[in-house]
Amino acid sequence: MAVKEHGFDISAKLDMQELKNAVIQSQKEIENRYDFKGLKAEIDFNQGAKTITLISSSDNKVDAMYDILISKMNKRGLSINSLDEAKKDDSSGGNRKYVYAIVDSIKQDEAKQIQTEIKNLKLKVKAVNQGDEIRVTGKNIDDLQTIMKHLKSLDFKSPLVFDNFK
Repeated sequence: MAVKEHGFDISAKLDMQELKNAVIQSQKEIENRYDFKGLKAEIDFNQGAKTITLISSSDNKVDAMYDILISKMNKRGLSINSLDEAKKDDSSGGNRKYVYAIVDSIKQDEAKQIQTEIKNLKLKVKAVNQGDEIRVTGKNIDDLQTIMKHLKSLDFKSPLVFDNFK
């Protein structure tokens, strides 16, 4: 009988519906907070452009909005690494505007770094880059779990997601 190969995929896929829900919850909380009463406080989620824009009267208010958004993302199991600050601007009416890029793929240099980390563990596995994800296969499930644990302990810019574990 042949020994079965096991495997899993490493990606940075993001559940856009969960992110949308986190944005909606953040908007509701901001609308009900007394420190935002009468102030401009806007969160714009642009799924097509993969951006989230926060607009408010000051840097402090935008930071508070960001903290609310991050806490809602955490409660929904979304990584804070899913947002990458793209730019800060002045907006109309003396407001501040922060734009965050939504990270939902592993960059090429980071994919190579992940493959190097896996290779350095000297386990009997193969890690193959397949564009947006890395497929890791091996005969020993414990080896695969060791790799997952090791990669989770490292600080990658991309929000790593492990799925299709077989």
